[in-house]
Amino acid sequence: MDLKRKYETGKFYWSFLLPRYWAIWIALTILMLFAILPWFIQWRLADILATIAWKVLKSRRKTTLRNFELCFPDKNEQQREAEAKQVFFNMMVGLFEALNAWYRPKWYQRRIHIHGLEHILQSRDTGILLLGTHTTLLDAGGYVSSCFFDLDVVYRPQNNPLLDMLISRSRASIYKHQISKNDMKSLIGHLRQGRAIWYSPDQDFGLKQGVMAPFFNIQAATLTAHRRLMNISRVPAIPLFFYRTGDIRNPQYHILLEPPLDNFPSRDEVADATRVNLIIENQISRYPTQYMWFHRRFKTRAQGEVALYS
Repeated sequence: MDLKRKYETGKFYWSFLLPRYWAIWIALTILMLFAILPWFIQWRLADILATIAWKVLKSRRKTTLRNFELCFPDKNEQQREAEAKQVFFNMMVGLFEALNAWYRPKWYQRRIHIHGLEHILQSRDTGILLLGTHTTLLDAGGYVSSCFFDLDVVYRPQNNPLLDMLISRSRASIYKHQISKNDMKSLIGHLRQGRAIWYSPDQDFGLKQGVMAPFFNIQAATLTAHRRLMNISRVPAIPLFFYRTGDIRNPQYHILLEPPLDNFPSRDEVADATRVNLIIENQISRYPTQYMWFHRRFKTRAQGEVALYS
C-alpha cells in the first residue's frame, strides 16, 4: 500500500472503521484509559509491561544486549543485562510520558527544566536545526521543549495509515509542523521561514544517505542529510538532548541545548559525521539506559566486514 499516494497524513477516512482496524481502535481505547491513571500506577504498569516485553520481544532484547556489548565492552555480562532491562523499562515509562504529553500536559507543571535556552534565543532571527537523539522519552521531550519555544519535528510516516493518523493528531498539540523525513523540500522551506526543527541523525539508514564514521569506536553508517540542509538553508545546528531524573515519587524532565556548532558543516563529510556522532555519544553517556538501544545501529557494514548482528 502506498501510504503517501492513498492517504493524507492526519485525515480521517471511513475505511478506518473496517474490521481490519478494530484491533488498533481497541488498543487506542486502552491507551486512553492508561493516560488518565495516576502516575504511580503508570510507573508500576511500565515495570510490568517491561518485564513482559523483555521476555516476548526476543529480537529487540538480543539487539539491545548486543549494542551494550559493542559500545560498553568494559561492563560485564551481568551489568549489561541489568542496563538492557532498564532500557526496556524506560521505553515503557516513555510510552506513559508520551500519553501524558498528548492528553494531560498539565501533569508536567513544575517538573520541567531547560539548560542552554540562550542558544535558541540568540539564533531566533534564523531557522535552527536541532540535532537530537532517539531517547526513550519520546514525545515527552518534544512537549517539554514546546513549553519554551516552538519547534517542528522530522518523522518517519507509519506504514499503517490509521496509526499514522492517530499519532499525527496526538502530536499536533506539541509540534507546529510534522515533516516527513523524505520531504526535503518542506524541510528546507521551514528552515528558511525561521523554524526550529528537531532532526535526529542517529540511526542506520545505509550508505545511500550517509557515510561510515565511528560511533562508540565502531564504524557506523551515519546520516549526512543535515549537512545538505544546512548548506542550502544557511542555518545553525544546535545539539539537543532530553533526559529524566528523579524517581517514581518525583520525576523531573530536562532539555539540554548546547552551543551552535562552529565551522559546521565543513568540506569533509566524514569529519562532520564523526563530530556529530561524538556529540551524540557524550549525550548518551550521561544516561545510557534512556537511549533506544533496541535499534540495529551497526547493521550496515563496510565491504568485507562481518555482520555484528546474528
